[in-house]
Amino acid sequence: MYTPALKTKYKEEIVPALMKEFGYKTVMQVPRLDKIVINQGLGKAIADKKLMEVGEKELSEIAGQKAVQTLSTKDISNFKLRKNMPIGLMTTLRTDKMFEFLERL
Repeated sequence: MYTPALKTKYKEEIVPALMKEFGYKTVMQVPRLDKIVINQGLGKAIADKKLMEVGEKELSEIAGQKAVQTLSTKDISNFKLRKNMPIGLMTTLRTDKMFEFLERL
């Protein structure tokens, strides 16, 4: 089964080095990454709905998985924003996809 190179390096090199440097007794005490959340705010999507589709496609290509629309929580009249209008996109990366994304950075 495929495992990202960064994940392998973390388990084989980084964890033992941190255990030695900080005197951790068990592997579970070593800090680790749980998730990476990628967020994109699209304020101009209020006026132009095509921006949301384009942004969703771009974020999905960057992250490697489908992005979810974030909705406004309250009305803001100065921005012509109503409750539950789509105003952004987000996606959460975990495990292998998270390490693959970090490698690409």
